[in-house]
Order: sequence, then structure tokens, then C-alpha cells
Amino acid sequence: MSEPHPQTRVLLVEPDDVFRAIVRAAVHSLAEVESHATFEAARDRLDAARFDLLVTNIRLGPYNGLHLVYLLENQRGTPRPRAIAYSDEGDLGLARETQLAGAFYETRACVAVTLMAYLEARLPPRDRRNPALRDRRERFRGGRRCWESHLTGRSGS
Repeated sequence: MSEPHPQTRVLLVEPDDVFRAIVRAAVHSLAEVESHATFEAARDRLDAARFDLLVTNIRLGPYNGLHLVYLLENQRGTPRPRAIAYSDEGDLGLARETQLAGAFYETRACVAVTLMAYLEARLPPRDRRNPALRDRRERFRGGRRCWESHLTGRSGS
């Protein structure tokens, strides 16, 4: 089992214990993950420690995960930490609000998988995706691929 990269620190805020464990397990080899179930605990850690990435559920009981994003945006330091906020279902209004707050928007179903890509890639300063367009990853991708031609002996055209 490989050790986490100590230079990458993630603050995960998720009230569901099971989902929090799933996300932690998905990225344990890529980052050091500190997780909390409540807004208050996460807010205190944002003030006390330095994180590279904040991953938060938007719905945190009486609080909103976007408030953590706003607190993160007000922190001083370079480079500025990035944030991912997610909700149970795709919501155009929440997506736009999340982008305006300076975070990347994802759905709960995608966050554990896409978090690995966020950790391995250099993120742009802002989420520039159009929230009105449906995510291409969810579309059916039928037909042959060019690499399949060598399996069948037929040409790709």
C-alpha cells in the first residue's frame, strides 16, 4: 500500500459517515485527507490548518457548504486553495452559485471518481464549464472505436 502524498492536503466535509469513508478510500493514495461531519468543525480547521483542496457537501444541516468556500476565498496565501462543492443531484442554480463562489461543482454520484482527477490535474482558477450543458460523461457512447479495428482485422472506416 502506497503512502499518501504529504504535500497534498484535502479537507473533506460530509455529514454521511459511509460516503465520507468512500471518498477517503478513493483518494487515500493521492492525498492526506482530513474529514469532518459538521460545518463548525470544518470552519475551525480552515482557520487552523492549510489545505490544498476543500471538498464539501453543499447541504450541511442548517449550514451551507458554500459558506466554507467563501471562508476559503478570504484566506491569504499563495497559491490559493481550490474547492469542490457537490450536491445530491445536478442543480443548475446551485452549480451557478458554486461557480460564482469560486468553486468547482459536482454531483455526489461523481465526486469520489472525479476527485482523483482533480488531485492529479492542475486546476484552472475557476470552473468554466457551462452548468446548463449536460455532462458528456453521462452520455451513451456507442459505436466502434478506432483502436477496435486491430481486434477484428477490419479497417477503422
